[in-house]
Amino acid sequence: MLDPLTLFNLNPEVADSGDLSGLKLIAGFTGFAEAGHVVSQIRDELFDALDHDLVATFDVDQLIDYRNRRPQISFIEDHLSDYEPPRLELHRMYDGLGEPFLFLTGFEPDLQWERFTAAVLHLVKSFDVSLVCWVHSIPMPVPHTRPIGVTTHGNRPDLVEGISSWTPIAQVQAAVGHVLELRLVEAGVDVVGHVVHVPHYLAEAEFPPAAVAGLEYLGAAASLVLPTDRLREAGRDVDRQITEQVEASAEVKGVVATLEKRYDQYTESTVRRSLLVKGNDELADAEEIGAAVEAYLASPQAEEESEALWPETHGADSSSEPSEDADQEIAPHASEGTAEGHGSEHGNGRPGAA
Repeated sequence: MLDPLTLFNLNPEVADSGDLSGLKLIAGFTGFAEAGHVVSQIRDELFDALDHDLVATFDVDQLIDYRNRRPQISFIEDHLSDYEPPRLELHRMYDGLGEPFLFLTGFEPDLQWERFTAAVLHLVKSFDVSLVCWVHSIPMPVPHTRPIGVTTHGNRPDLVEGISSWTPIAQVQAAVGHVLELRLVEAGVDVVGHVVHVPHYLAEAEFPPAAVAGLEYLGAAASLVLPTDRLREAGRDVDRQITEQVEASAEVKGVVATLEKRYDQYTESTVRRSLLVKGNDELADAEEIGAAVEAYLASPQAEEESEALWPETHGADSSSEPSEDADQEIAPHASEGTAEGHGSEHGNGRPGAA
């Protein structure tokens, strides 16, 4: 194996500041499965809503197969512009309460998985990361009318037990996150992974409710206040569109009804632990719940939601209604610029995968 330490470059202004030690790290990689474009939505929301600083950049020329994952470039009449190379980066971010954490994101490497995981493990050890949480998503035969399910795994029983809605024994195709989790566990690092379940008939579209669920599970595991309000609002719009399309087709309505019946039969015998319940099965106390409420009220999203609910108190026109596109297909928010082969999200200079 080539030296893992030559696979990344540190930003000395941040990496040498001395205040990265002991932080928690969340991670998500695009390009593999990613049903509902969950990781892409989470990444975009975090970069848009939270303050962040670049800590390290990985040399993607050694990790990405460009002929398999061709980057996007714009052709404008007679010239080329806006070449968007793939990125794989580590950032320091600050949650809704100003709590710092690390965020590792970008395209899943095509090559050198062991070297990449060794490089990440070196950074985790160097910064004395206290917990690694990562997320990805898969399509599942579940209805969109039921709560988003998740399968959790890792070496922290207090963050895993009683959370999963599906606990299979199966052979699956590995992702780099799986290999990273194995190597972290072997090194004695605390790690928990979350697999978000996306209705299979919506897997190719952006499905904001699944991204909200991913952020909630990451936030609960890492004790972070992560932004979800804009995704919740987008999810309400998507839900209205899906409901209209389901009602317009007896065949689709029958499929959804069958999925609902199977889901309800399965969950009747499944007991899941609430995210408000701590690892020892005790409810969060008043101080902990109060801290969560204060965290929300202190977030910029609280003001946005207040304006949406009571526009008259903010000088807004309460008679205006959002427009809806009634001609959307059953996968209403087919991704534009959120995943491989779907355009780009880098026109505004945000970091992340190409």
